[in-house]
Amino acid sequence: MDYAKENRFSGATRYILDDELASIVNISIALEMPLLLKGEPGTGKTMLAHAIAESLNMPLIVLNVKSNMKLVDALYQYDTLTRLNDSRFGDSSRDVSNIEEYIKMGKIGQAFTSGVKTILLIDEIDKADTDFQDDMLDVLDQMEFDIIEIDKTMKAINRPVIIITSNAKKDLSDPFLGRCNFHHIAFPDPKMMRKIVRVHFPNIGSDLIENSISNFYRLREIEHIEKKPATREFINWIRALNTDPDFQPKELIAEEIPFLGVLFKKSQDYERAMNEANRR
Repeated sequence: MDYAKENRFSGATRYILDDELASIVNISIALEMPLLLKGEPGTGKTMLAHAIAESLNMPLIVLNVKSNMKLVDALYQYDTLTRLNDSRFGDSSRDVSNIEEYIKMGKIGQAFTSGVKTILLIDEIDKADTDFQDDMLDVLDQMEFDIIEIDKTMKAINRPVIIITSNAKKDLSDPFLGRCNFHHIAFPDPKMMRKIVRVHFPNIGSDLIENSISNFYRLREIEHIEKKPATREFINWIRALNTDPDFQPKELIAEEIPFLGVLFKKSQDYERAMNEANRR
């Protein structure tokens, strides 16, 4: 396939990209295969889809998967209640005898029926059961689905670029894994984190960036932390430090570390972090 250079993903204004991730994104686009991204929460899986949409100038459609979601909800909804009300009160411009007027596209349906190529982000697929996962990939393979109420097959006008994320809380089926390309987004090391921070805070001082990074990685290593702070918490923590007019970077090498509640969101984690900070 001759994949045009202008359709290749090379990063976005606020997304730091390594060569391996850029390659698997572009291979997935060229092969028209879903890209499955795994990694702990906060490593940038969801933001990657936003970055691809920005870079390629494509609309982004997001399907947030829920544990009780049925595949049909992601494809389309038949609005029986509105049709019943229209039939009862007769004050609508819709033709109640035409069921198609009461069919609304779900997120996958929207991506299929879009007049332009889209990025379809299927976020946190590991929340869904195995049947949902496998049936969804059948639809994405075939690029079509049936609307049984009107006996109509909806075929994709444009095949979307499909990004699927998983927090690895539940194993995905072998058939599912076999039909995707895969990339694990590791937690950034300090060198990569410096690059990420400087994208968000171009004028950040060297004292703040070095002291904040050293403390952040030390706090992530506290034992028995249930939810380790991720990149988004770190960025918000630096934002909080910058917002406080009385804060001085040297405070990060003192006994107390400010705004721990920005990094740790669970009570037990917060208490452990406070105890660790006070033992220094």
